[in-house]
Amino acid sequence: MALLKATAVAALLLAQTTLGQQQQPLTLTRCPAGEQRLGTPSGALYATCPQAEFRGDTTQTLSDVRVLADCAQACERQAGCARAVHDAVKLECHLKAAGCKSALIPADQDKGLTTIRWLHTFRAGEEIGFCASTTERNVTTAEGARLTTCASATYLGGEVAKTIEEVTSLEDCAAECGQSASCERAVYQREKAQCVLKEGGSGEGYQWTYQPGYDTVRKVSSGGYAALPPASSTSEQPYVPTTVPEPSASTTAGEPVVSTTATPEQPVEPTSVAPSATSSATTLVESTTSAESTPTATPTGPADPVATLGRWSKVLDFPIIPVAAYMVPSAPGAVSTKLLMFSSWGARDFGGASGKTQFAEFDTATGAVSQRLVTNTHHDMFCPGISSLADGRIVITGGSDAAAVSIYDPATNGFVKGPDMRVARGYQSSTTMSDGKIFTIGGSYSGTRGGKTGEIYDPATNAWTLLKGTDPAPLLTIDHEGIWREDNHAWLYGWRNGSVFQAGPSKAMNWYLPENANARGEAGSHTPAGNRGSSMDQMCGINVMYEPGKILSAGGSQDYTNSDASAEAHVITIPETVGGEATSVATAPMHAARGFANAVVLPDGQVVVTGGQKKSIVFTDIDSSLEPETWNPATGAWTQLAPAAIPRNYHSVSLLLPDGTIFVGGGGMCYGQKNCDRAKDHLDGEIFSPPYLFARDGTPAARPVIKAISATQAVQVGATVAVDLEAGADEDVSFVLVRMGSATHSINTDQRRVPVTEARKAGAAGKYEIVIPNDSGVVLPGPWYLFAMSKDGVPSVARTVMVAAS
Repeated sequence: MALLKATAVAALLLAQTTLGQQQQPLTLTRCPAGEQRLGTPSGALYATCPQAEFRGDTTQTLSDVRVLADCAQACERQAGCARAVHDAVKLECHLKAAGCKSALIPADQDKGLTTIRWLHTFRAGEEIGFCASTTERNVTTAEGARLTTCASATYLGGEVAKTIEEVTSLEDCAAECGQSASCERAVYQREKAQCVLKEGGSGEGYQWTYQPGYDTVRKVSSGGYAALPPASSTSEQPYVPTTVPEPSASTTAGEPVVSTTATPEQPVEPTSVAPSATSSATTLVESTTSAESTPTATPTGPADPVATLGRWSKVLDFPIIPVAAYMVPSAPGAVSTKLLMFSSWGARDFGGASGKTQFAEFDTATGAVSQRLVTNTHHDMFCPGISSLADGRIVITGGSDAAAVSIYDPATNGFVKGPDMRVARGYQSSTTMSDGKIFTIGGSYSGTRGGKTGEIYDPATNAWTLLKGTDPAPLLTIDHEGIWREDNHAWLYGWRNGSVFQAGPSKAMNWYLPENANARGEAGSHTPAGNRGSSMDQMCGINVMYEPGKILSAGGSQDYTNSDASAEAHVITIPETVGGEATSVATAPMHAARGFANAVVLPDGQVVVTGGQKKSIVFTDIDSSLEPETWNPATGAWTQLAPAAIPRNYHSVSLLLPDGTIFVGGGGMCYGQKNCDRAKDHLDGEIFSPPYLFARDGTPAARPVIKAISATQAVQVGATVAVDLEAGADEDVSFVLVRMGSATHSINTDQRRVPVTEARKAGAAGKYEIVIPNDSGVVLPGPWYLFAMSKDGVPSVARTVMVAAS
């Protein structure tokens, strides 16, 4: 037993050889990042090492191998195979001959290679000191309890507190343990659908054993989510994007599960901490030198490509397809690092009203990923509307369970059931209004078809009000499939005096006025706002408010699917007078026509468009655009950037992260009963670092550093906020607010960018006072990033500002 434990955690020691050629890879003596365990459901245990390869003959090369676990299992099935190399770029698995050496791939030659080395195969009943068949998997219940699960294992010791029959999944067994105050451990027997809750083992009294057909549950904590406190570590040094080592992945019941490294019996849970000044090899972001010590000499010679094209991280594997995603706001004043993503009842399947939704949580600071199944709101949230409230809660409306509403609370990391909508909807959009209410309209994908009149949610009364005067007919597109496609994904913008401006995807633009009555005395009213001037409707095109009242729109197609995409782009200007006619001016077209693309507005005002395809065809990657492009509002020009590794089309998302990078993920996921191309299912994501994060020579650009802000509680529009910057990078700075985003189906009604126009120095070096723009129709209630911008246009890491409803 002791020998086994030592073997499992020992470093990879290999014979050192002398290299005759300087350009050859250096020979490894140990894994520089530290080996990680990877187990298979049948009991084989492997050690993996990123950025390494095994020299020697390849006996077989397998294609379309997406995750490490699949490569390990391929080696397990091949007689005599003890080593393999996974290529995360080419999606290949190279099964190696015995006796090959391991060689480090230098950073500039990194091809996404990870070695896999067999350690041991467990026998049924064999004692194990750690989760052997798979690394422990995180589960968070709807009530906020945190547990970990381990496949193909059981627990000896402890007392049986309760045996529960007819438990249909390991997640449900974990939920039972989470709800029991006395439960410390649980064992799930798959064949009997039986969950055994255990107590009285006091941690050390439990012994893991390998046992196929059984799974274990370990309670980590019964508490909820702890909001991020202001952390002193972020005031010491800025942090910048870096290449991310690929997370280990293991396979349970045919689905990939992202895992983290942990010693036996330690909690394996994502932490809620700000990025540290000394990050580990598994973190998404790492520290660099402070702005004070950054050399200021102007480099000469040609610019490094990353300074003009940007750079992508490695592909990050997730346990689900991120069909929808949103940023989780931290406590005001802190750095928000949590991102929640979700799919449907299945990790890669949808169809029907299931009453449950698969979620994954991604900590962008540490790289930790956990999975959870939300069932307590009885809501399959596939294809919903998403909007944030003034206090940071996220309201998710409709979708597959078309009338249902779920409300996520960052303070507890839990979901509660909201009041059902008055009209059942799916594929609708929603937006936060200037008074903190939420407006939604359209959505004939679910429920009855047509007549999807608008309604508003009031968080003060926790009730929906139907607005019979908000007729959806003026916003309809023309689609060959009819009404169930024509009222989808409206481009909605909450604006002044409780108004909502609809910018598309129809060519017709409109005002919806929830607080007014129409001529018949019905609640709510509608007023035309002009025509966008595009040659077609632009279903699933991009749209984003890059400065107050200015909206960039681009791409999309006339019909939802089987329709040529457009490259044309327009700048829409919302008029000063609510109810007036908007203006729309054509700007330069994109380099590529794109349907199903996504857009993010950067803190410097540029807009980055990712993904999309030349012809909109759902569930495919045909004619995909891998190169993102950025639109510059100062010039109206588009610039192509570095290509991504994975196509991102239908069911993909993108979100701005607090360090100024962009999360891009998802794509694929077709109807569960269809025989579709599962190679187009993308259970993964990437992080894009735009060019503004790099100096001319390709090194990280010097950033301003926000040490602290005074807004540690919610603030009103017009409020003054003190900002403390690190000395040395506090000259000629400006400030900007960007609202935290939520994304699905090319729609992100939460994001918008608002420059701070009132900022002044306040005494000592680094001390500033800024004024939140005094307009609740522009600075909508809810969570915002506050960025400091250097004179060169480089953003700080953002702090969270919560704007209260007026």
